[in-house]
Order: sequence, then structure tokens, then C-alpha cells
Amino acid sequence: MLIKDIMTKNVITVNPEMDIHKLAELFVSKNISGAPVVDKSAKLLGIVREEGIIFQDKKVHLPTFVSLSVGFLALGTGRYDEEIKKIAANKASDIMEKDIATISPDMTIEDVATLMLEKEAYYLPVLDKGKLAGVVTKKDIVRAIAKGKF
Repeated sequence: MLIKDIMTKNVITVNPEMDIHKLAELFVSKNISGAPVVDKSAKLLGIVREEGIIFQDKKVHLPTFVSLSVGFLALGTGRYDEEIKKIAANKASDIMEKDIATISPDMTIEDVATLMLEKEAYYLPVLDKGKLAGVVTKKDIVRAIAKGKF
């Protein structure tokens, strides 16, 4: 079975300027765990997931800051800056994941399940000829297994 047979085709997308609180409200009202971030021309920029919203809501206390400062040495400046930016985020582009795996509609469910496990990526945009055609989540894979389509 192919991804095009199980993917969500009517994808809810967000723009990079969307406020974090509006994003959280959207996730709750639509019962979704993530959304592709697209620009005005519908080009895929990245994805936002529930984890990004939760991470953003962390409180930074002095022990955490000290821990983050020590982490700076271990993580390097790029990753450290990224973590601080997520905590201080106020729009979707601040928490979106930019380096994401994408899949095609003609991939097999087995190949995508393997990719999810290898990349630890459980929300995958489906691109067809460079355009967003849908999304596949771990729930879609589990649903396919339950229905015997795997």
C-alpha cells in the first residue's frame, strides 16, 4: 500500500507569523498534533508540532539558565541559540522545525514507517512535484496496521 492511500489530503497549514497562542488554539480546535508552515506562495518552510508549543511554555529559572549555560558548551552556539529562541518564541516561525524529512505519495507505508523510526520524525509532509499534497503521522501508520493494510 502507498502513502497516497493513507495520507491526510486536506492539510491545515499555518503561516510563519501566526501567534503561538493562536497556534495552540488551532491545534486544540482541529485536534491536530502538527501543521506545515507555508509562505504566501504555499511553499513549505517547515513544520510546527505540539512539542514546540509545549517547549515554548517552559519557565526559565536560574538553575535552568545555569544548566542551559553549561549546555551551551556541550551543544555549541547554534543549538544553544535555537533552544533559547524556542523558549522566547511568540510566532510559528520561532518554533518551526526547518530541517525536516519529506516523503512522496508513491512511497510504501513500510518505507515511511522505517523512515519515521530512523529519523524519529512522526509528522511528515507529503510533497508531490515539490508541492504540499498531504501529511502522514504515526497515527496514520498505526491505523493502516490496524486495518491490515500494511
